[in-house]
Order: sequence, then C-alpha cells, then structure tokens
Amino acid sequence: MTGHRHRLRRRYESVATFKTLKYLSFTHSGIYTCLLIAWIVPGLHTAEYVLGWMHGIGWICMSLLCIDAVRRRVIPLWLGVMVAVVGGVGPFAGSIGFIHAERRATSASPPRRRGMV
Repeated sequence: MTGHRHRLRRRYESVATFKTLKYLSFTHSGIYTCLLIAWIVPGLHTAEYVLGWMHGIGWICMSLLCIDAVRRRVIPLWLGVMVAVVGGVGPFAGSIGFIHAERRATSASPPRRRGMV
C-alpha cells in the first residue's frame, strides 16, 4: 500500500506544476468572466446558476491545490494567498499573480556572459 501511495503522490506532483496551476487559474478567470456576463445580461439565470457553481467549486479546488503547492514550494506564499484569499472574490488577482511570478522568476535568472567575439 505504501508503494502504491508513493507512486500516486509522485504522479500528482508531476502534474501539479507551476504551469498547470497557471493555466487552471486562467481557466478559472475565464469562468468568472462568463459568470459576470451572465449576471449582467438579463434572462441568463440558468447560465448564471451553472457558472456560479463552477466558480465556487473551481475556487475551492484552486485554493486546495495552491495551498499544497505552497507547502511543496512550487509557488511562493504570496501567490498562494492571492489565489486562495483574494481569488474567491476576483480570480483575476491569481492570474495576474501567476504572470508576475513568472516574469519575476525569468528576470531573476543571471545574465548570460558572452566572450569576446
């Protein structure tokens, strides 16, 4: 049983990467945008209901995944807070946070040294 659990954990960790979480965050933001449109446009009560549930369940799943990702040091703590706390009201904050973290990581890489040409 321990070997099976270990294999499942390794498989989960290979799937729950920064890139996967970033794309899930963008998907959640898209669902939230559709929910806002359904809320503004009169007569879309069924779509509003379904998208509201999708947003709620999506936020819970994103929060749990990001809390675990912070624990595994896949994403920084501030990004986990953006997704789990602020993301319930405005998931755009999590998507913007992923973009910011990605740009910050690429700009923090050391500059390439080139020899004399």
